[in-house]
Amino acid sequence: MSTSADDNEREHQETELNNESKRRSPRPRRIPKTRAAQTKADAVAELFQPVPIVIDQDVADTPFEARLAAWFERHDWQPFPFQREVWTEILGGASGLLHATTGAGKTWAVWLGALAAYLVSPAAKSAAKSTDKLPSRTLPAPLTVLWITPMRALAADTARALQTAVTELAMPWSIGLRTGDTPSAERARQNKRMPSALVTTPESLTLMLTRANGEDEMKHVRLVVVDEWHELLGNKRGTQTQLALARLAHWRPELQVWGLSATLGNLDLARDALLAPVKTQRVVVRGAQPKTLIVDTLIPDTIERFPWGGHLGTRQVKPVAAEIDHARSSLVFTNTRSQAEVWYQALLEARPDWAGLIALHHGSLDQEVRAWVELGLKSGQLKAVVCTSSLDLGVDFLPVDRVFQIGSPKGVARLMQRAGRSGHAPGRASRVTIVPTHALELVEAAAARWAVEQRRIEGREMPNKPLDVLVQHLVTIAIGGGFKARELFAEVRTTYAYRDLTQQEFDWALTFVERGGTSLAAYPDYHRVTLDADGVYRVPREDLVRRHRNNVGTIVANATINIAYMTGGRIGAMEESFISRLKPGDVFTFGGRALELVRVREMTAYVKRATSSRGAMPQWAGSKMPLSSELADATLMMLARAMTGIYDEPEMQAVRPLLELQAKWSALPEPGVLLVELIRSREGHHLFCYPFAGRMAHVGLGSLIGWRVARDQPSTFSISMNDYGFELLSAQPFDWERLIHEGLFSPDNLEHDILASLNSSELAARRFREIARVSGLIFQGHPGQQKSARQLQASSGLFYEVFRRHDSGNLLLAQAEEEVMLQELELDRIRAALKSMSASRLALTRPKKPTPFAFPLIIARLREKVSTEKLSDRVARMLADLEKAARA
Repeated sequence: MSTSADDNEREHQETELNNESKRRSPRPRRIPKTRAAQTKADAVAELFQPVPIVIDQDVADTPFEARLAAWFERHDWQPFPFQREVWTEILGGASGLLHATTGAGKTWAVWLGALAAYLVSPAAKSAAKSTDKLPSRTLPAPLTVLWITPMRALAADTARALQTAVTELAMPWSIGLRTGDTPSAERARQNKRMPSALVTTPESLTLMLTRANGEDEMKHVRLVVVDEWHELLGNKRGTQTQLALARLAHWRPELQVWGLSATLGNLDLARDALLAPVKTQRVVVRGAQPKTLIVDTLIPDTIERFPWGGHLGTRQVKPVAAEIDHARSSLVFTNTRSQAEVWYQALLEARPDWAGLIALHHGSLDQEVRAWVELGLKSGQLKAVVCTSSLDLGVDFLPVDRVFQIGSPKGVARLMQRAGRSGHAPGRASRVTIVPTHALELVEAAAARWAVEQRRIEGREMPNKPLDVLVQHLVTIAIGGGFKARELFAEVRTTYAYRDLTQQEFDWALTFVERGGTSLAAYPDYHRVTLDADGVYRVPREDLVRRHRNNVGTIVANATINIAYMTGGRIGAMEESFISRLKPGDVFTFGGRALELVRVREMTAYVKRATSSRGAMPQWAGSKMPLSSELADATLMMLARAMTGIYDEPEMQAVRPLLELQAKWSALPEPGVLLVELIRSREGHHLFCYPFAGRMAHVGLGSLIGWRVARDQPSTFSISMNDYGFELLSAQPFDWERLIHEGLFSPDNLEHDILASLNSSELAARRFREIARVSGLIFQGHPGQQKSARQLQASSGLFYEVFRRHDSGNLLLAQAEEEVMLQELELDRIRAALKSMSASRLALTRPKKPTPFAFPLIIARLREKVSTEKLSDRVARMLADLEKAARA
């Protein structure tokens, strides 16, 4: 099981906020009367312009099958067998999950099946003059298809693709787009008459369920398509989607649901979670089409034998720029938004002539900036875009023929997903080039290529009956026409996420929204539903309705502050915690520009362009992604091959001097062998342990091991960790070999020990902040009047303490503790690591100097204590000493 998707999900889930940026980021050279030369506002407005339905009657009178064949021939395409299979299944009334490689044509498989199914629907048959001709209409078909996507960028791209097919096939269908970015005029137009197919997000769909006439609006819906289901499956947005599907299936028993997915390991779980509520036949279609996926590595000219995190920095910028120069259009993926800002600036400095030909894209930039960049990519006007997971998903950029991954991808699925952004069409090769940021990532690069070839893809685990989402859903349904408790309990239990929900848990949630539980009964604002004389629960006050609608969703991003020019024009949004550390006059880099802070007022930071070209680099929360289990296992396999002298991959040949020195001074980690290094230095006594369980699990493991030792022999430890292992530094020596043989790594009593080793109450309180927001305990504010992080933190902290003292049976407290254990501390992965460590052969070594594997752990610890300048000097001295010892 992998948890490496956490940062992806954080950025995918963050509200993309932004409305307008009058100032433009560097943009393509002006080309008159082309899409690339549109203003950003025009680029966004274009997404929401209704397309008039103009039907060529000669085409419309042609049987649909013939029209479809001509359409494929016109595009020089041939339907794949899996596409024909999906068409057949949809026509037969089945629901299903389509799993196919990126760029294989999943959208056309389901969309064309929906269009064909429309023609043979009972309504169409009665209106048609013959069974093979379109009905004569003056209005487009009613809302028939809901298309759910996890990202707004993907929603806009999907709407364009659906509209293209409808227009070229002369279908009397209208296509609409409804997301958080949809203008109010378009929403009003949709409220009068919904489009035939609506592309939307889980949050917007949930808002539609709060409409009193929601059931009537969706009475003609035959098909729901959930795009990129693997991205929703592992988080609460997926749970929210499951609950919405259960409501739709309750209204429409014949509803068909189809999920589209790629790069997913646990297909059975994905199918069951998506299709559990539907009553139609369920199938899985696998689109195993041949797709060439090239994974290579940009190997540095020189490789240090003692690496440390990010030590290569931007030394690879010029080689990357040279590779970009040879490509038509490229995407440069980074793992964090801060890294994207750095690389964008570095590329511009390396190639000033590219000003206006390269761009920056991440989730904190203004929505119009992102829309403009996306259109520039699609039109082929941009040479390269430096981006994050904001462009991970299936947005179709046909001109892109190269993808670069800066640093380790940390997961196989992520690498394949990003690679698929190049050659994004059937028959075209996809190519991704890994650009290591430190020497050991060369091993990960070789391991990633092997894992891709072997299809060792991570699965996704999903939340199990999160009660905060259920509480929100109860209020949603109460607004949207109301509910009877017994009926809604049965409906909720049809979802996979709540299949084990007990009557007691449901009753608790209902009591919580009805009376606020035992501790909030005296506060009317928490009496969110009431039971009327007909036995139906409804929301009693209009202000509670508005409050709920303004805070619908499970996206919980850190509090943000808008960034805007003093002269007008919005740039994007930054986390409040970063801006709060700045004072007027400070310079920081954002959106590829150096900005000077002028003042902060009402959750907006006003800035002007800085005269300095350098500034503080923003830091976003959640920027550390752990190595996935699958990629960690593949990396250990590569190291095991190196132990036997096999260096047949170019990356392994390049890093061979480092690995041979590691083996000479200590040993190489490998499957079934636990490497532990004991070193004494002027700092004290070091234990280095390499379970290869990922950064987050090593946080818990390091704390757990230190606590277990100190329990019997009081001591203080400094802890450092990375994806490969952890370091424990103490002033006094320990007999580690004896402690290990006596069960130090035992998984017994894990939950008790891990909670005792950490400040579990603080962790649970922090987690409760998110639960409080999702469950509606905290009102985040009306649009444009959001509360600050300090206000939200104070409110959630107050609720947490009140519940602990006066409502200890509150199930949201239990949920907070469970989420800390499973998600923040990765309890399951820690347990698996301890079992593996206990069962493995112990390779305990006592090197005289820090080894190449130990050195990055030492630097990671020092980085937290000293300034960048002092760290650089100290690293240089340490490297000189270690290289001298290596040459001896």
